[in-house]
Amino acid sequence: MENRITVSICGEEYTFTAEESPAYMQKVAAMVDSKMASILSAGKVSLTDAAILTAVNIADEYLKCQSSGENLRSQLKGYLDEANRAKAEASDLKREVFKLQQQLQKK
Repeated sequence: MENRITVSICGEEYTFTAEESPAYMQKVAAMVDSKMASILSAGKVSLTDAAILTAVNIADEYLKCQSSGENLRSQLKGYLDEANRAKAEASDLKREVFKLQQQLQKK
């Protein structure tokens, strides 16, 4: 279901239609507003320049998070592979113990 929400970014009202909840969209708008306000207060830049710099900064954060996520997935896959090898080894060792116990019972 699409939600219609009006948010304020740098004193301007924007109306969005999104499938996300209004609370989430408010959070997104607040993040953009905060980043733009920070850029605008740091120097004499136009609203357009601040919007471009904000977009670049958010894109940078996104790409870094994406890379970090890929690294974590790769690391997790390594841990799962290692756990599966350990599980197989434990199973092999249990079979070996069972065989040895049967041999001892025969003697």
